[in-house]
Amino acid sequence: MASRDEALIEELVLANRILYNQGVLDGFGHISVRDSKNPEHFWLAKSCAPALVTKAEIFEFDRNGEPVTAKGENLYRERYIHSELYRARPDVRSVTHTHSPTLIPFANSATPLRPMAQVSGFLGAGAAVFDIRDYDDGDDMLIRNAKLGGDLATALGQGAVILMRGHGSTAVGGSIREAVWRGIYSEINARQQIQGMLLGPVHFLSLEEARHAAKVIPTDPDRAWNLWRDQALKGG
Repeated sequence: MASRDEALIEELVLANRILYNQGVLDGFGHISVRDSKNPEHFWLAKSCAPALVTKAEIFEFDRNGEPVTAKGENLYRERYIHSELYRARPDVRSVTHTHSPTLIPFANSATPLRPMAQVSGFLGAGAAVFDIRDYDDGDDMLIRNAKLGGDLATALGQGAVILMRGHGSTAVGGSIREAVWRGIYSEINARQQIQGMLLGPVHFLSLEEARHAAKVIPTDPDRAWNLWRDQALKGG
């Protein structure tokens, strides 16, 4: 069992609050972080509403998504999203799974989610879409085992965001703050894209522009985080 990195756990708690306050998470969804000392393990809350997560609700999980320190706790059934993405992507340090409301139309339609502005350059040529019907004949739409988690990771490939038909989306990042950024700006981008399409043809970022923006934005990653943190802690 790894010793807890308390600063990392505190940041994970804040990420839950921020994503709720920004309208990306509601009573459901979750965000995790890879352990800072043991990259085979990760930290994730037990099953509870994100806005109610405290340090006491954060537990350690192994590379298979099984609890190390959460014996007997009620757990997220979709923790395999996290375990399998960490397995497939050594570069990923944080994973967030949301039911972000404006992303659902893009997950359920033939219209791809494409970057509208430099802050969403991480979308590249467009977000991939995972349709669980291609992998499973269940009807609950959940990534409830490692096999489906692996299928999701394969569909994401080296991307940053994947939409999930009839379900939500998953974003990855090299840090908690990057995963939060991508979760928030995916939702903002979806709203902007719908608004732009109402006006007529949309001039999206080119692939070259998106790649460049993804490398240089944000130039100050703490700037937005500090604002979102203060808003979440003040409840505004």
